[in-house]
Amino acid sequence: MKTQQFLEYHGIAVNPFAEEDAQTDPVFKQHCLRGTHHPTWDKIYGDPSEPATSLVFGEKGSGKTAMRLQILEQLRRHNEERPDSKVFVIDYDDFNPFLDRFRDTLSSRRRRADRVLAEWKVWDHMDGILSLGVTSLVDRILELKQPSGAAGPVPSGEVKKLDRHQSRDLLLLAACYDTSTAETFAWRWRRLRRRLRFRTWRSQWDLALGIAATVAVLGLTIFLKKWEWFSPPYLYLMIVILLAAWAPRLWRLWRWFWVARGIVRNVRIGNRETNPLRRALMQFTGPEISSQPLPNKQRTDDRFEMLRKLQGILKTLGFHGVIVLVDRVDEPHLINGSADQMRAFLWPMLDNKLLKHPGLGFKLLLPIELGQFIEREDRDFYERARLDKQNMIPSLEWTGEALYDVATSRVQACAQPGSAPKLTDLFDDSVTQRRLIDAFRTLRVPRHLFKFLYRLFVAHCNAHTDQDPSWTISSELFESVLAVYIREQDAVDRGMRAS
Repeated sequence: MKTQQFLEYHGIAVNPFAEEDAQTDPVFKQHCLRGTHHPTWDKIYGDPSEPATSLVFGEKGSGKTAMRLQILEQLRRHNEERPDSKVFVIDYDDFNPFLDRFRDTLSSRRRRADRVLAEWKVWDHMDGILSLGVTSLVDRILELKQPSGAAGPVPSGEVKKLDRHQSRDLLLLAACYDTSTAETFAWRWRRLRRRLRFRTWRSQWDLALGIAATVAVLGLTIFLKKWEWFSPPYLYLMIVILLAAWAPRLWRLWRWFWVARGIVRNVRIGNRETNPLRRALMQFTGPEISSQPLPNKQRTDDRFEMLRKLQGILKTLGFHGVIVLVDRVDEPHLINGSADQMRAFLWPMLDNKLLKHPGLGFKLLLPIELGQFIEREDRDFYERARLDKQNMIPSLEWTGEALYDVATSRVQACAQPGSAPKLTDLFDDSVTQRRLIDAFRTLRVPRHLFKFLYRLFVAHCNAHTDQDPSWTISSELFESVLAVYIREQDAVDRGMRAS
């Protein structure tokens, strides 16, 4: 007996429980993004008009990635319905590029995974967030066909609202943090400057002075045919005049080379090179850039100033808040699921000054293993992190009733046109709704629920032939498959079996 045959008999078009990962689950994306939420949804999502931080711990399969996708969908709808108070979204969940670049900045003695993560600081997280945010914003201003990130579009008319100071700030941010590989840095930065209509001819006064002096001295010598000027002592005088004329340019080249070098060395997650960055910085006049914060030191003060500048630009463009979604902390290859490595990587971010930064909200969807470290931390950690202010959910738990609702909604989402199947219709009368709820409670999380029901359907269909089908699952089969699944899961929880 085929599984599809069994499901079609009950008016179900496709298997509701075939997928286990929300990232690749079409049933979830098409039907459950808006309607099926965890009971703690309101506390985690909050109010987009006042971005707030939420700290959520959940075991594998509890729905953290699904919740991230739901937050993205809800924020997209919020931006469509309230264009005057949109929220800019930064999806901070792919850490491998940042960690790889960070590792390359360290000496060979410090490139072991634990040593790399021990070097990771809060300003490296801030650099990563600024990099994602700036790259996403520049993509949208330049109207790329496939922009990075999850932020909404930026209307071309909004860009004209940026004044010269904000245009300068955006160009500085792009010079330091734009990590797009779609174009070369120089060409992309030049396109952004033209898009912002930011004229830089005044910054070339020292180059014009040097060229003018060189042309004047050589032109006068040739015009007057004073060839003796190319020999001492007149030659020395000419050299002094030319050096004096080129001195401002040489000083600026030297000065901004070292500033650019400092930025490249201290933005350890970036992909910038010194000379292209130096050329970009020299497009500004001295008064425009001399007092501006730049991330050329290992500290948070400059990063917070640049974060505020980014927020000011976003506000002018119609984004009155920023939400940072943090997920998949256990997946980077340097971490590879290790709880100790996750702690080393994430703990620098748990700083109240960052998590409670005005207009910025973090949604941290974290593995349950990190919750055990929270309980063992000292007073200094709690004073710095102030977890009592972060809307913390110690465990993303699911009741049997909530899991029953999830299963029911998925069955209904996969119904054939004109059908209204119920989950209980798949079982014989001895398997009551209460028994299903009690059984689902022992499965704990949606992923285990989906795995169990998929295995149950397969076991039922394998026990019958096409010529002698059975359209309901018996109580005996239900209990035996459940018992085996729970025993296997207990072995996984004890570390005696791979999941």
